[in-house]
Amino acid sequence: MANRNKEGQQDFEGQRPGEELLFVFRKHIISMRKGFYLLLGCLVVTSIPPLIWQSNLELFWLPVGGLTLGLLLFFYHFIMWYFSIYIVTNQRLRQITQKGFFGKDVIELRLSKIQNISYNIPGFSGEIFKFGTIVIQTYVGDLVIHNVEFPEKIYNKLQDAVADVVESNGERGIYEETDS
Repeated sequence: MANRNKEGQQDFEGQRPGEELLFVFRKHIISMRKGFYLLLGCLVVTSIPPLIWQSNLELFWLPVGGLTLGLLLFFYHFIMWYFSIYIVTNQRLRQITQKGFFGKDVIELRLSKIQNISYNIPGFSGEIFKFGTIVIQTYVGDLVIHNVEFPEKIYNKLQDAVADVVESNGERGIYEETDS
């Protein structure tokens, strides 16, 4: 995760010398909707028997157990969402995806290797809840990031970061016009 060093700059595990942290983002909370569904499902299913057999008072403990199980399942999905982040520096994009309680996957993509960036907002629900998909195209393939919160802001920040890298390297690319 990102934290502050002595100079007040943010840094993270694996940061290289001379590398500046530009911004950090994560997926929209809607991407952990499965955790919400499991919480609700456990509570609803365990609430049915006490409603049917109201004379058996021990059955009223079932919803408490269902709520506990639902909260445990929700907590698992929350941990997977919270610890999966995207770190953008002046050199690279780093995707850290939490896999279970102890595992994680890390993907790095140099900003100078990015050819094109696009985003998509999936209709009415995407507009209302402000989430969408960002597609980052490179020579070797595409990095698709689903359920990004505020995709247009992240898109603009990524475009600026890539343009700065291309400009600082003195390369001509899709971000500079050619004089023909």
